[in-house]
Amino acid sequence: MYEEIIQNNIRKLAEVSPEEKLLTPGNNRQLPSVAALQRIVELVKEIVFPGYFDDRQGDKNFREYHMGVKLERLSILLREQIALALLFERDCQATVESEAQSIMAKFIDSLYEIKRLLFTDVQAIFDNDPAVRNYSEVIFCYPVVQTMLHYRVAHQLHVMQVPILPRILTEQAHSSTGIDINPGAQIGEYFAIDHGTGVVIGETCIIGHHVTLYQGVTLGAKNFINDESGRPVNIPRHPIIGNHVTVYANSTILGRVTIGDNTVIGGNIWLTHSVPPNSRILQSKAVDASFNHGLGI
Repeated sequence: MYEEIIQNNIRKLAEVSPEEKLLTPGNNRQLPSVAALQRIVELVKEIVFPGYFDDRQGDKNFREYHMGVKLERLSILLREQIALALLFERDCQATVESEAQSIMAKFIDSLYEIKRLLFTDVQAIFDNDPAVRNYSEVIFCYPVVQTMLHYRVAHQLHVMQVPILPRILTEQAHSSTGIDINPGAQIGEYFAIDHGTGVVIGETCIIGHHVTLYQGVTLGAKNFINDESGRPVNIPRHPIIGNHVTVYANSTILGRVTIGDNTVIGGNIWLTHSVPPNSRILQSKAVDASFNHGLGI
């Protein structure tokens, strides 16, 4: 009886269901590999922070040799995954090897800039947290470093119009850190998130330089506009955050509003309108509603 049930369900589950036929890409097409993308980010991390997440190489020639090995591995994996991603949204089995090679080469050429940006993020975290003893502690311990590594790699691929891979990369960071940054968001230099859990940054956000967010901050959309078929239209719908802005814990900023430079948004604020530069947005004073001898509880 048990064997019959197993065999029967093997046959049913192996068939292409009507639901699967609606999916893109086709059932017989190879998909990008989540495991390969995780390895790609690990290689970028070892390249950007040499000696932290691999064997430390003190000698210059030894370091260059290992850097070359890592870059070669990264190039091969990335070219393969870009090719699969390009086919992901295309109806035919087109030849994409040349296109994937070109995109991969441009990405490799952007790695030095990605490294520079990540070190500005490390600096921002160090400058904003008196609990930090040194830069190495930031790199080893702070979840925002992992998040920004995934985001800055994903954003570069997003700018290069690579399908699906950027979303997979940022969702990997979301799953491990609780910080949700869409790869389409534009984030400037010296970006810091303290603690980080529950932070959400939407696709069309534009964030300036020297911005600090605390846990639970949402930079989201206020509403959506639907097209004739009822699908949401992808238009700018998230906040624009200026330079030197701080947003404290559990505050929510919604819609295409602008937060001016040098502004501080206090904790637990709900904001749906723009504010000028140098603003201080704080919630009203708490109301004392204490009870005597337990009355009213």
